[in-house]
Amino acid sequence: MISLSLAIRLKQAGLTWQPELHDFFAIPQPDLEDRLFVLSDMTIDIEPIFGWQAITFNGAVEWSLDYIMTADVVWVPTESQLREMLQEILLAEEQPAVQLMSSISGYHCQITFDGNIHDFEAATASDAYGMALLFLIQGGERWSGVSGIQA
Repeated sequence: MISLSLAIRLKQAGLTWQPELHDFFAIPQPDLEDRLFVLSDMTIDIEPIFGWQAITFNGAVEWSLDYIMTADVVWVPTESQLREMLQEILLAEEQPAVQLMSSISGYHCQITFDGNIHDFEAATASDAYGMALLFLIQGGERWSGVSGIQA
């Protein structure tokens, strides 16, 4: 799982979220930002409220929060979701490449982009993938047609 700070940076850079069952998200508010939530078919659903997508909390009697708008939460993509987005973006390259390597100090995600090799180092594999994705998203409108990325 990527760090909340990296998830926030990805959202600010234009990564959009189409909520799906079993996706993780965080609520960046005091006393909630250390908690991770998951969309499940039991207690948390996506419903339209006033014409906007909202996350509703059903059956959680101890909660005073009935719903929160998806725009007010931060998607926390999994390692596999991050890897899939990277691979989708790099398919347009002549020599697409995504490699993950581990070392004593952590993980290195290496991508080939525009004929150049770029390395991203982090403590976790998810954060290494997330940093590579952030680098690509910050490339601007070039990726606006890729699923989940908005320029």
